[in-house]
Amino acid sequence: MIALRQKPIGVFDSGIGGLTVVHALTECFPHENIVYFGDTARVPYGSKSPQVVREYAAQDIDFLLGNDVKMVVVACNTVSAVALDVVQKHAHMPVIGVIVPGAAAAVHSTRNKRIGIIGTRATVNSRAYAHAIRQIDPDVQVFSQACPLFVPLAEEGLTDHQATALIAKEYLFPLLLEKIDTLILGCTHYPVLRTAIAAAAGTAITLIDSGAATAVEVGHLLDTTDLRNPSAQKPNLRFFVSDIPAKFTEVGERFLGQRMGMVRRAAVGGV
Repeated sequence: MIALRQKPIGVFDSGIGGLTVVHALTECFPHENIVYFGDTARVPYGSKSPQVVREYAAQDIDFLLGNDVKMVVVACNTVSAVALDVVQKHAHMPVIGVIVPGAAAAVHSTRNKRIGIIGTRATVNSRAYAHAIRQIDPDVQVFSQACPLFVPLAEEGLTDHQATALIAKEYLFPLLLEKIDTLILGCTHYPVLRTAIAAAAGTAITLIDSGAATAVEVGHLLDTTDLRNPSAQKPNLRFFVSDIPAKFTEVGERFLGQRMGMVRRAAVGGV
């Protein structure tokens, strides 16, 4: 059983954004080993059809299973929205997506039952967050806004740029008109832009980081399945990508909040 507990948590995303989820996991569980896969050769998933995303998700999970993980965290909102069932079918082990934890945290936070969601077009069009929220509380009203420019702004490191502030105000304006009091950051890139988003939203609106909410749920699952790593040693964090690692490493350390060490390239789906 100890050997099983010491196996890594597998985390995957379409690219680099899922590193914000890894950051949350390392903050909460400093002794858990982690294997991360970013499908950088085929990013972004958010603009692709659900059928293609489901195909990619099956290939991504197969890679993590080949690295002998003990549970899987789907750190991609798009996959969590349209292909979580594919991952669950392939994995045969505990699987957590980012949507249900983020939805639950938002429902717990809201006072006026008016919740906003920002994300990629695929996540917004799937209405997965809205469905998850209404499963928890049917009386909550949900308002969504796609924010496609946030991903490239985050990856270019323009977190404090005037353009980012202006775009954030433009994107959030329709949601503010709806008098929301809670806003879900429905893309793992968005925590990197939290300062600009918070400034545009105003102090009356609570921001929900779905990655941080997911880390809390991972803790519950580790305990209920008795999979928490008992070791007090420094964890082994391994990073894989499907394209050349150089750019991923450069940008990824901003998302992760620490040095990454070696990033390896992995062949997935013939890429």
